[in-house]
Amino acid sequence: MNKLTTYLLWAARLVAAIIMLQTLFFKFTGAPESIYIFSTLGVEPWGRIGSGIVELIASVLILIPRTSWVGAGLALGVMAGAIMAHLTVLGIPVQGDGGYLFFLALAVAASSATILLLTRKQWIPILSTSPIFSIPLSWL
Repeated sequence: MNKLTTYLLWAARLVAAIIMLQTLFFKFTGAPESIYIFSTLGVEPWGRIGSGIVELIASVLILIPRTSWVGAGLALGVMAGAIMAHLTVLGIPVQGDGGYLFFLALAVAASSATILLLTRKQWIPILSTSPIFSIPLSWL
């Protein structure tokens, strides 16, 4: 991996981890905005606390080079759920935030996808030898 790629990978790791870690305060302290979001989705308080725990785990895994692809996969899954919730139930702006939370979810998703792309040599061999995946992964 050349220097530019290494810097890009670390930038993506930091963006994803910092955003997710920053939002944990609001989820774990029961901030009114978080309670509103998860109540609207019908999963308060377990959805709020559960997604916070998964984001905490994903953030830690992302910051460890050997496991960053695992954390990125977790983060991408959580962010896919958040993006879908915004597009289908919540709306892009939530409580007058101008779409800020939606933008953060997109930023984490893009950073996670970048991490997965740049670390593909770590996880493709694992997936390609797994009996769960019977399709050839050579196109990746």
